[in-house]
Amino acid sequence: MVLFVTTILVLLGQVACKSVSVQCSTRQPLPIVHKYYQSGDLLIAGIISLISQFLDTLTFEACPSASSSDTVLYFSPRLSYQAALELLSTKGRFIPNYKCDNQDNLVAVLGGPNSDLCFYVADILGLFKVPQLLYGFAPVMTNKNNGAFLYTMFPSWANQYMGIMKLLLYFRWIWVGVIYVDDDYGQEFIQEVLPTFSEHGVCFDFIAKFPTMTFSSSFSVMEERNDNLSIVVMLSTTKAVVVHGEIETIVIFRIMLRTAEFAEISMRMKAKVWIFTAQVVFTSIAMQTNWDIDFIHGALSFAVPFQEVSGFDQFLRARDPTSEKEDGFIGDFWKHAFGCSLPSTTEAITDDEICTEVEKLESLPGSVFEMSMTAHSYSIYMAVYVVAHALHAMQVSMLKHRGWADGERKKFLNQQPWQFHEFLKRASINYTAKYLVSLDSSVELETGLDIINWVTFPNKSFLRAKVGRTDFKASDDKVFTIHKDAIIWPHMFNQVQPLSLCNDRCQSGYSKKKKEGKPFCCYDCLPCPEGKISILEDTNDCFQCPEDQYPNTNQNCCLQKQISFLSYEEPLGTTLASFAISFSFMTILVLRIFNKNQDTPIVKANNRNISYILLISLLFSFLCTLLFIGQPGRLSCLLRQMTFGIIFSVAISCVLAKTVIVVLAFITTKPGSRMRNWVGKRLAVSIVLSCSFIQTSICTVWVITAPPFPDFDVNSITEEMILRCNEGSVVMFYCVLGYMVFLAIVSFTVAFLSRKLPYSFNEAKFITFSMLIFCSVWLTFVPTYLSTSGKYMVAVEIFSILASSAGLLFCIFFPKCYIILMRPELNMKGHITRKQNESL
Repeated sequence: MVLFVTTILVLLGQVACKSVSVQCSTRQPLPIVHKYYQSGDLLIAGIISLISQFLDTLTFEACPSASSSDTVLYFSPRLSYQAALELLSTKGRFIPNYKCDNQDNLVAVLGGPNSDLCFYVADILGLFKVPQLLYGFAPVMTNKNNGAFLYTMFPSWANQYMGIMKLLLYFRWIWVGVIYVDDDYGQEFIQEVLPTFSEHGVCFDFIAKFPTMTFSSSFSVMEERNDNLSIVVMLSTTKAVVVHGEIETIVIFRIMLRTAEFAEISMRMKAKVWIFTAQVVFTSIAMQTNWDIDFIHGALSFAVPFQEVSGFDQFLRARDPTSEKEDGFIGDFWKHAFGCSLPSTTEAITDDEICTEVEKLESLPGSVFEMSMTAHSYSIYMAVYVVAHALHAMQVSMLKHRGWADGERKKFLNQQPWQFHEFLKRASINYTAKYLVSLDSSVELETGLDIINWVTFPNKSFLRAKVGRTDFKASDDKVFTIHKDAIIWPHMFNQVQPLSLCNDRCQSGYSKKKKEGKPFCCYDCLPCPEGKISILEDTNDCFQCPEDQYPNTNQNCCLQKQISFLSYEEPLGTTLASFAISFSFMTILVLRIFNKNQDTPIVKANNRNISYILLISLLFSFLCTLLFIGQPGRLSCLLRQMTFGIIFSVAISCVLAKTVIVVLAFITTKPGSRMRNWVGKRLAVSIVLSCSFIQTSICTVWVITAPPFPDFDVNSITEEMILRCNEGSVVMFYCVLGYMVFLAIVSFTVAFLSRKLPYSFNEAKFITFSMLIFCSVWLTFVPTYLSTSGKYMVAVEIFSILASSAGLLFCIFFPKCYIILMRPELNMKGHITRKQNESL
């Protein structure tokens, strides 16, 4: 049955009238007016709270009116106790625990929807071990023995709380408000559940209590109590608010929203997605009948799964208060729903409007009465079926395949309530087409919860659309499911999923920094440090790109680094290669000139064989620079430094040999010199071989211990990945260079000291100048090499090789080529002899 009004008004005790003597009397308790009864062998009873009423405030200065006293009794704890005791009495006689007939044997009691009501009833029925099936909150029992007979037709609250957290995290609503009813379950939710939410990244803008609900004739008093709450809620920047309470919570909630309508609050601030727990359902009190229900449009809630029951609609359409005299509920409902009184009631005498007897339930708006089955109604429906199945199981157990006799029937009807528990725990029926109802060992319903989206319409009707489900006993992929595209959001959000954040999200390229004094989900956004990126929103830290990638300008993604090396295709590589080839042709040309004029005095005087070796080594020096251009490979890296080191050592050794031979040649020309035996081809060759051998040995050790290899330099240039030759051993590399510089310095020193020799032997002057160029080039090479990176390091080394080799070629050989080609008259033996004699 669909419930219309669900709030309990409690008044404890009786009061004495001021200055009036009241005599106590013993009498039957006041009758329970709102009840419905049908006689039978077995009785499945229901004690349900569904009526509320505004009364005049009691001043304790005058006796309350009889009507008020009667009405107040309908909602007091005393009435709950009375209803429970009446079930234990013979019908029509209030004598608890006394029955003298076999009719109306109490089997089970359905209770709800409030936990307070169930608490009072359980105090009585628990003493008699009567099974109680609750379709709402189970009360927190102080007496655990009484609680042992409670069966909750409601899934575990842990399931619902985890579902709420999953819902918040799915939509990334981490800035949340909470409103709760200050009862046992509300306190448990605040103290034990919300800390778990915080552990998963959800923080709270506010956690507020609903004001205590005390009904008064003055509506302004209720508005005043909700004023502060409505301001806190509506001025909050959060877009998601969890509403935790019981079935009457929606009444106070609507009053709070009504109060907010009169406050000067931006409509945009008012836009919220309300998230209701499963016990919060849509209800109204009389004054709220004409209020707008648009507040619930787009809200989300949890509900026990249910389906339409066949024939339920026809059953509701057939309800007629005039023909259902024994129904103590329908008359009052008709009065509040249609605003009229039934002709048969005494109130009809004074009421302005009398019901026409043509009022139909289907004509009421959905905000007043729903014609479809609801989750709470379905829970009651299923509770009855669980009891029926358990009774059937108990009957079958007693029959044991024997015929049914009167004695057996009487024995069955006289079963004690405690004997029914074993069968009730084992009851299991189909819950819906997909789910199964069973009560587990903790007497809780074993099922998940549906996620409901509320959609309202202008005619004050609404629709509950199922958009998801949560069930933590299901497989991992079905623990939480949501159909995001099927959700209708509140009008203010223009059908765009709202964001509920303390501040705007940090975009990619930024990282979060906590704000001091604010909840942990409030933070500032700082750009990533140079060289780091963040590719996701709201990241705590930025991170480095892989070595082969680099950050883009916005620092929100990594770009692939280009592989860089000195290639022939680029201008620098082409220029250096052109110079190398040009110098090589020049060297070949000089070698050809010397070879063609090998018998001339000037060629012979300059040690013809050593000159040939020097020219060939210079040729290879120019050509070896081509090994430095192009994509480095294992072989090219191995050859380039070794070839350069050995060939250059040969060239400098030749220069040294020429210098030594010049000096020795001059000394041997003096009378009585004993150095004549040292002058000759053997000395020159010995100098070249010995000096080259040392360099070759150094290179051999280098190759064996730590040879060069191709490698990537990913740090020197941000946007490039330099493919280069790693020297393997930097020490060995500088040993090779150092040895060449040593030979050059020795050659320079010897040549410098012999620069003033006679003209015919003045090659020392040219060697001095060439060694000066050579040393200058390689001394500046080291700092320049170390200060550059990438392919420019290679270019510096190529330039140094070309410059120093060209210096040797030009300074030593071009003056001789000039004489051979341009001044052949000077290339005469007589001229050389004459010059020699003049010098002596």
